[in-house]
Amino acid sequence: MCAIAGILFKNGKRPGFSMTTGEALTEILDATLHRGPDSAGWALYRDPLPKGRLRMRFFISPGEQAQSEIDTIHRTLADEKVEILSEEVLGCTLGVEVRFTGDLLDLTHAVERRIKPVSMGSRLDIIKDVGQPRELAPRYNIADFNGDHGIAHIRLATESGVHPDTSHPFWACGFADIATVHNGQITNYWIMRRRLERRGMTFQTENDTELIAVYLACRMSTGASLEAALRTSLEDLDGTFSYLVATKDAIGYAKDKLAAKPMVKYEDDDMIAISSEEVGLNRLFPGRALETTEPTPLSCGLWSRSPENHSIETARKEA
Repeated sequence: MCAIAGILFKNGKRPGFSMTTGEALTEILDATLHRGPDSAGWALYRDPLPKGRLRMRFFISPGEQAQSEIDTIHRTLADEKVEILSEEVLGCTLGVEVRFTGDLLDLTHAVERRIKPVSMGSRLDIIKDVGQPRELAPRYNIADFNGDHGIAHIRLATESGVHPDTSHPFWACGFADIATVHNGQITNYWIMRRRLERRGMTFQTENDTELIAVYLACRMSTGASLEAALRTSLEDLDGTFSYLVATKDAIGYAKDKLAAKPMVKYEDDDMIAISSEEVGLNRLFPGRALETTEPTPLSCGLWSRSPENHSIETARKEA
């Protein structure tokens, strides 16, 4: 099944909301744990770094092999003129802050055979691992995150093994600050992947959620807005799906024409919160009756911290 979660605060933190953003995302996941107990992950959008600096996170193996892999990461980045400014081992990952002004897609092509990136961006930091959200959250300091938006996921493995790199969210490989989470299946995965690879796009896995991220990034790299990319995904992606995408200042969703994969949202003047089930949203406001809605079939929506673009929702009608 799997479950998705998303939060965006439109004007900074919501007055009177007692949870950090990380805590809120974790509560939504925990409430829907029956949908995906195998692994969990969060795409967290931290304060932006100065121009010319990026956050990067890489998978490393546990135990004695970790230091050897960290050394490989150091050498690989140095070879590509990436200067490491700070670093921290967290769980099965190495997070670094770097100075880099080149092309991120070119860098990804250059390093992907030697090291395994989890995410890159000026704001994006993806944390994911095997296990359940309440177990993983303290290990990765998720409660300390109190940024203005993020998305999250719990996975029930159906088509690939249970590993950190098959967990969600997925980064749009080669593009800064774009991540997706997904419940469902993209049935024209290989057709779409070959099309994207012919355009120079890079994939790290064979997970269809990664394809969504790369598809949206590719569309935006050619000048499309995120809103336009969401709309065309309804036509170009086949299957049953409800997905969330996050960028450095927005979150969006798309839902296929069958609407078999649930998604519920709560919105007020200060925030938008999304869960696969209403029980996840109830965790954010205990004891309160919420006015929630479920997106219609073949629809997409977008919310941003930008005042002129707080909420856009559209539905595509079949001919």
